[in-house]
Amino acid sequence: MSSAAPAEAPIDSLTARQTDRPTPVRRTVGVLRIVLALVVLAAIVTQISDELLHDAFDPAAYFGYFTIQSSLMNVVVLAVGGVLALRLAAEPELLARVRMSTLSYAVITGVVYNLLLRNLPADGSYVGISWPNEVLHVWAPALILLDWLLAPGRPALAWKRIWFALIYPLTWLAYALLRGTFTDWWTYPFLNPGEPGGWPSVLLYILVIAAVIIGISAGAIGLSRLGRREGTRLAPDLA
Repeated sequence: MSSAAPAEAPIDSLTARQTDRPTPVRRTVGVLRIVLALVVLAAIVTQISDELLHDAFDPAAYFGYFTIQSSLMNVVVLAVGGVLALRLAAEPELLARVRMSTLSYAVITGVVYNLLLRNLPADGSYVGISWPNEVLHVWAPALILLDWLLAPGRPALAWKRIWFALIYPLTWLAYALLRGTFTDWWTYPFLNPGEPGGWPSVLLYILVIAAVIIGISAGAIGLSRLGRREGTRLAPDLA
């Protein structure tokens, strides 16, 4: 007596792709991500070393900057993303979600620096080496954006993931405002209510920057969904 073979259970397309071997292009992306992570890390180490040599290093101030914190995040995300790109054909959704967030931080760092901070005079007599500043505020944001635009294997993200990108900036903002209020040291001039414009100006800058972060995140999510075929089943938390 013969029996029909049981039908194979459907395999989620995302899971299936993640078990495939990565393409040569994706492996190349992985190597480039690791290289960029090392360059960003080298820029930070160079800044710290130079400030130490000139007796100008204040750890609490240096690591309090949004630029430095978000750059260190991107070092980790680029390194992890690079290793996974060398091993997996498709990017896990959690990594894509974190990359979307750190992408928005890198881009807003570049925008704010080049529009508001680039031409400000240096505090005190110490003037740092210029190339690390350019890496952190120009080249890294541009290359991280290109990575999102061009790298293969990225999953489609749900629109609700936009708000994930705001968790860190809002936490950092609360820290920066509290620290400034109690110590009168402000990470950036536009957050200082003692500057012309007072609190209304500070609140306006905060709202504009938050709107830009939301816009960047929305654009990144929109790009991740481009070309997705209708009816393609996503990972459960993408529904």
